[in-house]
Amino acid sequence: MARYEPKTAEPRQQARWAAADAFRTPTEGTGRPKYYVLEMFPYPSGNIHMGHARNYVMGDVVARSRRAQGFDVLHPMGWDAFGLPAENAAIERGIHPGDWTWSNIAAMRDQLKLLGLSLDWSREFATCDPAYYGKQQAWFLELFRRGLVYRKDSVVNWDPVDNTVLANEQVVDGRGWRSGAVVEKRKLNQWFLRITDYADELIEGLKELEGRWPDKVRLMQENWIGRSKGLQMTWAWAGATPAAAPDGLEIYTTRPDTLFGASFMGLAPDHPVSKALAEASPEVAAFVAECRKGGASQADIEQAEKIGFDTGLKVRHPFTGAEVPVWIANFILSEYGTGAIFGCPAHDQRDFEFASKYGLPILPVVKPEGAGDDFAVQDEAYTGPGSIFRSDFLDGLDIEAAKAEAIRRIEAAGQGRGATIYRLRDWGVSRQRYWGCPIPIIHCPACGAVPADQLPVELPKDVTFDVPGNPLDRHPTWKHVKCPSCHGDATRETDTLDTFVDSSWYFARFADPTAAEPISQAAADKWLPVDQYIGGVEHAVLHLLYARFVSRALSDAGLMSVKEPFAGLFTQGMVVHETYFDGTDEVGRPNWVEPADVRIETIDGRRVATRLSTGAPLSIGDVEKMSKSKKNVVAPQEIVDAYGVDAGRLFVLSDSPPERDVQWTTGGVEGASRFVQRVWAEVDGFDPSVPGDDQANASLVRETHKAVKAVSEGIDGFRFNSAIAKLYAFLATIREHAAAGGAAKREALSALLRLIAPFTPHVAEEGWTRLGEGGMILDAPWPAYDPALAADDEVVLPIQINGKRRGEIRVARGLEPAEVEAIVLADPEVRGRLEGLTVRKVVVVKDRIVNLVAN
Repeated sequence: MARYEPKTAEPRQQARWAAADAFRTPTEGTGRPKYYVLEMFPYPSGNIHMGHARNYVMGDVVARSRRAQGFDVLHPMGWDAFGLPAENAAIERGIHPGDWTWSNIAAMRDQLKLLGLSLDWSREFATCDPAYYGKQQAWFLELFRRGLVYRKDSVVNWDPVDNTVLANEQVVDGRGWRSGAVVEKRKLNQWFLRITDYADELIEGLKELEGRWPDKVRLMQENWIGRSKGLQMTWAWAGATPAAAPDGLEIYTTRPDTLFGASFMGLAPDHPVSKALAEASPEVAAFVAECRKGGASQADIEQAEKIGFDTGLKVRHPFTGAEVPVWIANFILSEYGTGAIFGCPAHDQRDFEFASKYGLPILPVVKPEGAGDDFAVQDEAYTGPGSIFRSDFLDGLDIEAAKAEAIRRIEAAGQGRGATIYRLRDWGVSRQRYWGCPIPIIHCPACGAVPADQLPVELPKDVTFDVPGNPLDRHPTWKHVKCPSCHGDATRETDTLDTFVDSSWYFARFADPTAAEPISQAAADKWLPVDQYIGGVEHAVLHLLYARFVSRALSDAGLMSVKEPFAGLFTQGMVVHETYFDGTDEVGRPNWVEPADVRIETIDGRRVATRLSTGAPLSIGDVEKMSKSKKNVVAPQEIVDAYGVDAGRLFVLSDSPPERDVQWTTGGVEGASRFVQRVWAEVDGFDPSVPGDDQANASLVRETHKAVKAVSEGIDGFRFNSAIAKLYAFLATIREHAAAGGAAKREALSALLRLIAPFTPHVAEEGWTRLGEGGMILDAPWPAYDPALAADDEVVLPIQINGKRRGEIRVARGLEPAEVEAIVLADPEVRGRLEGLTVRKVVVVKDRIVNLVAN
């Protein structure tokens, strides 16, 4: 019996698929239903590892199984190719960002093809190709004409050395990730998309996704949008009246029930009153400048140490008349609400930390159930449910009733109104860098912002990075143009678009990547929405939210029909691996070592790591997500060379549920490789001339139908590890039925090969040919099962005594209640539980549960 050789078999099968153009998406009507499978497309960093592979293999399992089930499948691949890493590579390596990007794409395409993925490469595109981003510019201008694109001043993270805006992720400990300079908050004139116009629609749309999207992702999006109902009101000044707010200090709050707990007012550092005070006082100006340091995101601001400045101003409490001091505080955002708050330290953790630091009063006005009027907060704010106290006319009300009454009183006094606001801000899409989609706007002194008249507006290739900042700002020719309206001298917009824009619509372009218009209406109507979208939970908010918004905006503009782009979403876990390091550098950072250069031994019961290239002892670090930075990656080529790609595909899906992390181990992939060999051995050793024993044949047929049912349900429910476990068990069952043969054995092996084909397609194809079946298993239909044959012969019934589970019992399926009752009462464990009790009643729910009532 010949051993299965993946090194020759896998290239052979991939060549067959390529020769047949097997994965090209049908373009003509076939009468079959459609199924669109898409993995979040990759950034071309140059290398993929088995952590990346898990994502694409999951999609491949779905695509191959749906194809076998009779669907026309769209399963494309492209590249999210713009972004700052390419620009940094240009600076560090002295090459053009485009050269670096396209060479990485070529390398990664070859690596992905090693995995045997059923991708339609004819639809491949990269977002840095003018053929793609020119279409993006076209729909951007359509949204501009419709008023969904505008410019305004906005606070950004500014690197004063690189002279560029940084994303929040690029600010590390308050410094630019590349320059190390202290980051400043600076106001710049930026381009925005009006995502806030769709806030309610985006929240309501989440209801349609219940059951098809993870609940945690829907909740994260809802929280990010942050729709809240509250009170917008004005507090009158007590004493001095600032010219910047002569009518009083306007605030917004979602907790008007806690107004009696107010102990200070807080202003954002760039609130008009704060800015006016800073202009008049060097001390205030210095404090405001200090607040500008660090990240500009809400998360960065809230995690930073709370600092404040007492302005000396005071306002008058609307109910008590007491004077309340006004502070400038670094944790208040000018873009949320009015940029001013009333601080209630007893019931807001940020306010609590601030008041604790500056010795401000902490006045509880909500007490939990059962607490008395002496209730006080200790180490943190109380934010739970309760009733109002120490609050005059609100005393005794629950929180919601108190909110309503406080709003009613303020409205009656003419001091404010109930209002709904959103945490969501409009989407700032300007980036001060070269390697991005040019914003197709021309600035004319006479006409203002004018749409470019010729698309695509292509990036000039003759740029240099020897001076910090955006090279487009200093380009001698590209920047200077004539105005399309008045033909006077004008300049191009030199900001480029956020890469989230590039990925906000690519799924629609895949429907027809050669269409003259940005989105082919006919193709989009056929393929959208994406039936199964797969990617990391780190994109649960921004990418998915932006894609949902752009789909709605383009739909309203008549460019596509579908508003909810992803009907199904799955967020997969990571592949993790041990880390190894050879000492540390001069600042204490580990010198990471790749797993391929590590030997692990067990000496005296302890795992010991040694560096293969030098023989030096190594330290074993934490198990972490595979990443190039920590060198704990395993490349697909390593797996292909050592075990074959099918073994690698099988292992990344078999060791844990797909939504959880899986730890890469050599032992695990070796076990997967042994399974592949056992599958081949069983198929290769099949002799169709042996009729087999009738009883064994009948038993194997039943087991085959059970396996088909279990594996099908596992794939459909994204329980890939459970499906693979059943495949392992099914192969063992076939081997145990050594007396079976003939048609029963062929049926079992045929089903086995079709069931493993989505996971291990190469050995499945080899086995299909060896079994004597015609064509490719890729085109074979998914095996069907008879529900009667697939039903288990036995069921496990839980046993409850007086409503509490006290055990279980295995009985034949379909037994009548009287028969089950007799078996249960005769069971020694049940009899032990009933000792000293008299059974009054036995209720048997057929094939479900047994309830005993005894006293």
